[in-house]
This record gives sequence, structure tokens and C-alpha cells, in this order.
Amino acid sequence: MAIPEDRFYSEEHLWVKKERGNRASIGLSAFAQRLYGEILDLELPEEGDELIKGEIFGSVESARGVEELVAPVSGEVVEVNEEILEDPEIVNGDPYGDGWLIKVKLSDLDELEELMAADEYEDFLEEQGEIPTEEEEEFFFEEEE
Repeated sequence: MAIPEDRFYSEEHLWVKKERGNRASIGLSAFAQRLYGEILDLELPEEGDELIKGEIFGSVESARGVEELVAPVSGEVVEVNEEILEDPEIVNGDPYGDGWLIKVKLSDLDELEELMAADEYEDFLEEQGEIPTEEEEEFFFEEEE
């Protein structure tokens, strides 16, 4: 499972990609979207809403249940990915690209330092026993026909 190195990661399996100035994109890691399975629906904040690090800002409904989204950083929502609200499966197909969730204007850039770099996130997954072996990955994450 490739983990992009140009992002920061939370223990709740969200990524944050710093963009120009104090802007950032937030999305689900590939591990999260594969763990959830087929994503059926997303509940996301609206433009202008404030995120507070550590607080719930939305949810993901999948074939396996509903999971709450916990804000990895604080800031103002400046854009919501409307395409994934219309077609949530985009998140499954491209979690690090077209499947981003929201864009925020960060209120505290130092919060990024509290998140994990890609290598730290990979270590975190291994420590939690959450990186499947190839055999487990084929069994748990195979495409449903």
C-alpha cells in the first residue's frame, strides 16, 4: 500500500496536504477507504464552517457501517468536494487525488507538526497490526463482484 510522502496523517486515517499559504486539503487514507469498503454516503461540513482539531466534522457511511470523521487540524472550510457527495465511490477509486474531502484555511500551522509523516504513519499502521500481509489483503480487500 503506497503512502504518499507529501502529506501528514492522523491516527484516525485522515491525510492533510499542505498547499499554498495556510491552505490544506483533507482526505481519507487509502487504508481507511479500503477498511470501510464501498463508500455509500458522506456527510461533510459546509463552506465557512469551522473545524476544531479533535472534534467530529462529518461521517462516512459504507457497507460496513458509519464512521465519524475527526478533524486532524483546525481551520475554516473553504471548499467542499461536491463531486464526491454526488458520487462517493470516487473516494474508493482515488483517495489521494480526486477523492479529497474538504479544503481548509488552517488556523494554526503548528498543528501539522502534531500529525505523522508518511513513514511515521506506516510505522503506526504496523504497530497497530493494521497493515495486512499480501494474503490478508487479497482476502479482506478483494473487489466484490
